[in-house]
Amino acid sequence: MRIFLLVLLGIIVNGNIWAQETKGLNPLLQNVYGRNVQILNGYWNYLVDPLETGYYDYRRRPSPFGFFKDVEVDNINAYKEYDFDTAPVMPIPGDWNTQNYELFQYEGTVWFRRVFNFNKNSDKRSYLYFGAANYHTIVYLNGKKVGEHEGGYTPFNFEVTDFLVDGKNKLIVKVDNKRRADAVPTNNFDWFNYGGITRDVLLVEAPSTFIQTYKIQLKKGSSNTIQGEVKLNGDKPLQKIVVEIPELKIRREVTTDNNGLARFDQVVNSKILNLWTPQNPKLYTVNIISETDKIIDEIGFRTIETKGNKILLNGKPLFLKGVSVHEEAAYRNGRIFSADESRILLGWAKEMGCNFVRLAHYPHNEHMVREAEKMGLLVWSEIPVYWTIHWKNPDVYANALNQLSEMIERDQNRANVIIWSIANETPHGDDRDIFLSNLAKYTRAKDDTRLISMAMERSDKSPTVLSIKDNMSEFVDIISFNQYVGWYDGINEKLDRVRWEIDYNKPIIISEFGGEAVFGLRGDVSEIWTEEYQAELYAKTLKMIDERMPEISGISPWVLKDFRSSRRLLPNYQDGFNRKGVVSDKGDKKLSFFVLREWFKTR
Repeated sequence: MRIFLLVLLGIIVNGNIWAQETKGLNPLLQNVYGRNVQILNGYWNYLVDPLETGYYDYRRRPSPFGFFKDVEVDNINAYKEYDFDTAPVMPIPGDWNTQNYELFQYEGTVWFRRVFNFNKNSDKRSYLYFGAANYHTIVYLNGKKVGEHEGGYTPFNFEVTDFLVDGKNKLIVKVDNKRRADAVPTNNFDWFNYGGITRDVLLVEAPSTFIQTYKIQLKKGSSNTIQGEVKLNGDKPLQKIVVEIPELKIRREVTTDNNGLARFDQVVNSKILNLWTPQNPKLYTVNIISETDKIIDEIGFRTIETKGNKILLNGKPLFLKGVSVHEEAAYRNGRIFSADESRILLGWAKEMGCNFVRLAHYPHNEHMVREAEKMGLLVWSEIPVYWTIHWKNPDVYANALNQLSEMIERDQNRANVIIWSIANETPHGDDRDIFLSNLAKYTRAKDDTRLISMAMERSDKSPTVLSIKDNMSEFVDIISFNQYVGWYDGINEKLDRVRWEIDYNKPIIISEFGGEAVFGLRGDVSEIWTEEYQAELYAKTLKMIDERMPEISGISPWVLKDFRSSRRLLPNYQDGFNRKGVVSDKGDKKLSFFVLREWFKTR
């Protein structure tokens, strides 16, 4: 069942104390793909339930006899008004919007059922793991509720050892993607609200005491000391742990404490250590062995820090040649769920000359992050604290914090993840500052080996003197901001007249810029919506950066590919798509793609 432990961390800001939510009895499993799993992907039966008849009775009270019971009747002496056996099927993982045209704009509840066989082993523990489901998910196994989760883009799992039976098991999942004002993101956002079980579903096997989580990275401030942390979960917390990195000739033994936790520092021979870089994305096989469990991962080592207005990767200045990316498939325009589809988007970024991708505006699937790591692409990972949310609501904060925690826990060993982003385009105000500063403090405490940023909005000094002024600058390592001169702010000629005055001695990233263009619509550079106008916008923006922003540390223009958005309603131009992509929704490269590629060659 869904049990959370609320812990007061003692953070007091302007008289406010925030409760910080962490996982209680269902800690997030790390590196599930490195474990023994039963894959539950495939064709699931589904029932569309806009009135939530399967959950509530006629008095709008939760019913003990809902669809999750899936009772068997003969329809002669007893009946029920639903039937999973004769219901249609849908491939999982996948969004329901693009798999059933009648559900394209549907927002509400859909019930999914998967029947699977299981051989029960009394010596093992079992967890149901969901890569993600959008947005509010309740999970039932064999008629009993095992847990629920809120958030559409982060993984979650529940222990189901005591729910499983030998032989046939019925897994039923209620997924509700209705937008809410008190959700994260809120009910107003500029991407498509794909509903469903959108990432892998796995039944994960673990020993009675298993390796719950681990973090093995270079120690902050060091290029030759590996810092490790291993946490056990189970009834035998005191164990010997062996960490092996064979290629580096490392074999380190430590012993966990009464809480199942062990930490260590290990000096490495710097002559044989190859640090991870975009040019050489070196990964090492790492074995983590306890007395009862073993995990194998591929981990890279690198340092990331800032000095003045520079970003330093492995002690050397780094310019982030990037692009923003939405998690939408290259050609079919649905939610991505596979490594193959991730590689297509990342391949376009590499072809353009990128060494960096901003995965916006939510944590992307684990395949995307791991494929980017193998391909030498640095990553900015973000939670969907987007535009205006309910800053004063403690439940909203707990929700954002939980998504932040799940994002960090899943990817804390990925060398290519260098930036945790806590927000995008949020309005200034005391309540927002309290909310976001506490997220930043939590991030710093949980992971001090990466940088913190957020996409800010401009605070100009005059119409042509552009600037940034944000109270959150105190809490982030990188000043990142979105700017749309030439699209939302004037037309392209304004880019020739503006200058920048940014009064922070920190690295600066332009996290978004761009404009919309319909692929194949040609015209003069002065005609908006044409490829020529978008290409000219890019050319002038990049010239502005070269001539008037010499201290900038990177860019991630908006966006790699056209993507669906219900906010984009203009017929014949948008037709339900945000057209700011440098690649069309059908995979065609626009003129701006090549403008950006040529500029990256000079950096």
